[in-house]
Amino acid sequence: MTQAKKKTRTADSGFSLSTYLEESRDLFGSLILVLPLFIVYQIGVLATGGVRNGVDFVTDTLWAIADHQVGIYLLINLGFLVAFGVALWVLRSTGTFKPRLWPWVVAESSVYAMLLGSGVVFVMSSLGLDALLATGGSSPGLFTSVILSLGAGLYEETVFRLILMGGLFAAAVKWLNSPTWLAALGAVLISSFVFSAIHYVGPLGDTFALGSFFFRFFAGVILAGIFYLRGFAVAVYTHAIYDIIVMVFH
Repeated sequence: MTQAKKKTRTADSGFSLSTYLEESRDLFGSLILVLPLFIVYQIGVLATGGVRNGVDFVTDTLWAIADHQVGIYLLINLGFLVAFGVALWVLRSTGTFKPRLWPWVVAESSVYAMLLGSGVVFVMSSLGLDALLATGGSSPGLFTSVILSLGAGLYEETVFRLILMGGLFAAAVKWLNSPTWLAALGAVLISSFVFSAIHYVGPLGDTFALGSFFFRFFAGVILAGIFYLRGFAVAVYTHAIYDIIVMVFH
């Protein structure tokens, strides 16, 4: 094969680092990429007897729609799975979405997840702060730990990065006429503060400790940076994989 033909095939495939970085940041594409995680988590919640993430605002709604019947609940999730398959087929045929992005997103997120904890510790050490990560007591078991980790990645990134951080940024720019950099800084800091604080709320919340609070705060800042620079899907998978590493292997 000549060099010219190789270049043509590469161009026709449309896959390159720059293409991947651009397409993986697309919000609509990101929502498609995290849908398998959503399905696994929803079924996993049922298998664990209802154990779920603290900011999961969907499961109770789906359970109520299903009239608390397992069969209907499973049918609803099957509907999501079918819709996911149809969306993949349509988007792939139109060339607006490439399923092959998924393994690359997971691989990239895995690298970030493995570096996240040490990155937070480095930042805190540089500021003279002692890092302490509360693990929430005894392990709930391997399967439950994985399901809770998937829920944390999906729902906490949805609530604190996509909705809260994105909403604060949009509100500051649109209604307060804040400079973009100031709106972004405020959105990151406020959403990260709330993200950390929520872990100490309610009967299942951790006992407050300054070290664990700042650990989660700076983890939120880093995840916010990943969300802004690399998109929603990468942030979700980074968070989920990191939590699996901590809960399963810590």
